[in-house]
Amino acid sequence: MRKVLRVAEREYLATVRTKGFILGLVLAPVLFGGSALAMLLFRNQVDTRDKVIAVIDRSGLVSEAVIAAAESRNSAVVYDTLTGEKIRAPYVIELVPPDNVDPDRQRLELSNRVRSGELHAFVEIGAGVLHPREDTAVSHIKYYANSAALDDLRGWIERPINGDLRKLRLAEAGVDPTMAEDMFDWVGATPMGLVRVDPETGMIAEAGRSTEAQAIVAPLVMPMLMFLLIMLGAVPLLNAVMEEKSQRIAEVVLGSVTPFEFMLGKVVGGVGVSLTAATVYVVGGVFAIRHMGWAEYIPYHVLPWFFAYTLLAIVMLGATYAAFGSVCNDPSEAQSMMLPGMLPVMIPMFVLVPVLREPTSAFATGLSFVPFFTPMLMLIRQTVQESIPVWQPWLGMAGMILCAGFCVWAGGRVFRVAVLMQGTPPKLANIVRWALRG
Repeated sequence: MRKVLRVAEREYLATVRTKGFILGLVLAPVLFGGSALAMLLFRNQVDTRDKVIAVIDRSGLVSEAVIAAAESRNSAVVYDTLTGEKIRAPYVIELVPPDNVDPDRQRLELSNRVRSGELHAFVEIGAGVLHPREDTAVSHIKYYANSAALDDLRGWIERPINGDLRKLRLAEAGVDPTMAEDMFDWVGATPMGLVRVDPETGMIAEAGRSTEAQAIVAPLVMPMLMFLLIMLGAVPLLNAVMEEKSQRIAEVVLGSVTPFEFMLGKVVGGVGVSLTAATVYVVGGVFAIRHMGWAEYIPYHVLPWFFAYTLLAIVMLGATYAAFGSVCNDPSEAQSMMLPGMLPVMIPMFVLVPVLREPTSAFATGLSFVPFFTPMLMLIRQTVQESIPVWQPWLGMAGMILCAGFCVWAGGRVFRVAVLMQGTPPKLANIVRWALRG
């Protein structure tokens, strides 16, 4: 064991003392959270130029309502009420008389105006929008733009059109719209957490409002952080072992330690690197979140599980990557082994959303018991749904412990045979045979 710890210390210090590790520790969260950071930094960087929207109203009923809505919106949100600075783009409505002789030609001309930048978009309102069930062919609202599906203006323009159509339908039915304003009110469902008993007073505490940050951010940040720690502590072992083998460094080290001690020391060193980074990120993240006043979003109840899952994940994957590195002779072979080695990490990332939405489904539960998937998927389920059966995380942990033991045992057998073998290309059949037979 002393030799294992000496090898682990060598690996650990060789990693954490480098400027690359410190730089990666700082830059990795920025790279992983780059899109969110960019959205935060540039949220006020919007195009404030006028957005001209041409409207073809073939019904002749709602164009004035669109103009009135645009004027009301422009007066309310375009300029900052304190500074007078222009902070939003005004919507300018241009009414275009419908061409009933050659409508396709008119659409082409307006499309060319959008392409040239003269228009932001144009809208075509069908003649039958007041009674859409009578003739569906002419009861449409079509929005033409360069990126129509992602354009926020498309969603905005639907509201004044449909609001005015409702009033016209009420008037046609003999109902004064001003006497039935409640018909247009929409009462949303407020997301709430579960009611709890206050542990200090023993009284029933009122449920708090559930937010998107609680529902999405925390369950996604922790698996992403675990993925980052695996990239820091386990994945580099593949190239590190391959380089020591190709440069004959392994032959010198094996004069003092056994192959199993050599491999296990490198894995323990990787665990130390990952836990160091995890401590920095978790402590720093908790401090920052508490400083911002968002302490209620911190899932304290899963932090011990996070560290336990991370430790076992690094042991499982580190032993696997070390074994893969021992069968490689050059960087190209190591690159070819990287994909199968990364699959156990990537597959849980592919199913994060369905597990996040239904953490107690048979699909999510079954996958979370696969040892290689347990660290990320069980962690998500515990973060999203506190009421999952208490035996499930413990059973998942037991499966990980058994799998980690098997990976270390099998990886050690492969490492012992392959680390001194030169010129033999990596083959799956050989790896399996060495793992089972030694």
